[in-house]
Amino acid sequence: MIGRTLPGLLPLMLAALLGACGAEHEELQDWMESQRRGVKPNVEPLAAPKKFDPQPYTSAQTVEPFSPQKLSVAARIEARQPSSLLGAELNRRKEPLEAYPLDSMAMVGSVAKAGTPFALLRVDNLLYQVKPGDYLGQNYGRITQITETQIVLREIVQDAAGEWIERPASLQLQEKAR
Repeated sequence: MIGRTLPGLLPLMLAALLGACGAEHEELQDWMESQRRGVKPNVEPLAAPKKFDPQPYTSAQTVEPFSPQKLSVAARIEARQPSSLLGAELNRRKEPLEAYPLDSMAMVGSVAKAGTPFALLRVDNLLYQVKPGDYLGQNYGRITQITETQIVLREIVQDAAGEWIERPASLQLQEKAR
């Protein structure tokens, strides 16, 4: 008999337990409702929008600053008036070592012939012999001095303002590790 009444009593016991929890919720609900009634919202009204006065666009007839037309005119003017540093460089014949960047070259030795110093450069696994006054590198580099340990040259490069300036550069002797 206990086996038959246990399943019937179980739902009644659960209902009684849930009913006891409902009383706690009623108290909580009443407190929340009283708090809602006590709070007064304080919303400030929005300011009226400012009046927009459209202005006519008067620059429509002028040339755009980055138009191809304006850039091509500036490029032509620049080409006609190169700086004095660059002018002489543009009118001379390029030498073979000017096709390579300086960082692809390595000084591997130096010799002197009839009192004139020469340096040996390795470029693409080929050896070249250069002397002061020769050109090398892609920035109009001209050799100014050759010592036993380095080649000193001056390059002509553009600075941040677009002006052509001289810059010193050098190639150090590369000793092979034994």
